Amino acid sequence: MAKVLIIVMSSRIRNQLRERLEHEGITSENATNDTHAVELCSELPFDVIITENEAGLPSIDIPFIVISEDPTVESVIRALRSGATNYLPAPVDMNLLLTDIRKIVEQAEAPPLAKAPSGKAPSASPARRRTKDVSQPANRIIGESDQIKHLMRLIDKVANNDTRVLITGENGTGKELVARHLHAKSARCGGPFVEVNCAAIPSELIESELFGHEKGAFTSAHKDKKGKFELAHGGTLFMDEIGDMSLSAQAKVLRALQERKIGRVGGDKDIDVDVRIIAATNKDLREEIAKGNFREDLFHRLAVIMINVPPLREHPSDIALLVDHFIGVACDENRMSNKQIHSAAIEELSTRRWSGNIRELRNVVERLVVLSDGDITIDDVHLYC
Repeated sequence: MAKVLIIVMSSRIRNQLRERLEHEGITSENATNDTHAVELCSELPFDVIITENEAGLPSIDIPFIVISEDPTVESVIRALRSGATNYLPAPVDMNLLLTDIRKIVEQAEAPPLAKAPSGKAPSASPARRRTKDVSQPANRIIGESDQIKHLMRLIDKVANNDTRVLITGENGTGKELVARHLHAKSARCGGPFVEVNCAAIPSELIESELFGHEKGAFTSAHKDKKGKFELAHGGTLFMDEIGDMSLSAQAKVLRALQERKIGRVGGDKDIDVDVRIIAATNKDLREEIAKGNFREDLFHRLAVIMINVPPLREHPSDIALLVDHFIGVACDENRMSNKQIHSAAIEELSTRRWSGNIRELRNVVERLVVLSDGDITIDDVHLYC
């Protein structure tokens, strides 16, 4: 179970965060000031810190997320440069916050497997570590349709190679899940799987995020920081929403792919990296090339193999299986006894267009699980969806 430390002055925000986290099965502790936070961190093993002031954090290696009731561009840049996993404005979007926490915990639970470029093994964090198998229910690709069978055949063919893969598809179709399966079935499965969302990082920070920086490279660079390429050494780097990356960063990524070397921001030496690149986008990159927004040479480097993940409306026959799967996941996550769903309710769900695809379906199913009094009926679908 994840454990979160909340360092926020507002009692209203603290209580809101704690109540929702506990509802999701995540334990939390509150600290009203930096001194109290240091004391708690010395006594308890936290997986994540939620804070409104990154400058006052205890000097220990715990991932942190910054929230602010008065966000500015400068504060976002300052927080991310200091190492924040994300920066969220208040009132906090709890779905985004929970997604960030779960990703941090999953990455921390992965065993330290790859050697650093210097030949020394990277140090492991003291957090509890266990491998989360891709075959576990929450991580399976669900479906028996021809489209999903074709997708799985492609994954099986491509996985056990170092070939670069470009995954395309609409938002919510499961592109990240495909990338994780490619990694889990590859010869690199013993190495790290490192994810970077290129759309979520300001253009001013993308190079530091990808390639790292040296101490003193810019005002808030108080220590050396490894970038995603170095962290993924020996494993897989998943570059999500790569179509949103700036042209200057694209040029440096292209060089890294060509030479298998990267240079930290503010550094003067090249660092060898052994990384398999899997990229994903919801954009038509050929259209972006025509508009001058994406480099054609980088596209051809990335798209050695292209895998398109179909939207849910193209394989509606899988909705019943997905609903059954998500009911089990939602009941487990919310510590509820398993619920049944009436066939008429499934038929109603199967007629919908699902513009948000599988992600939207999962959220709707969880809502039905939480709000329905017993079995999920068609009346529940009409009432809550």
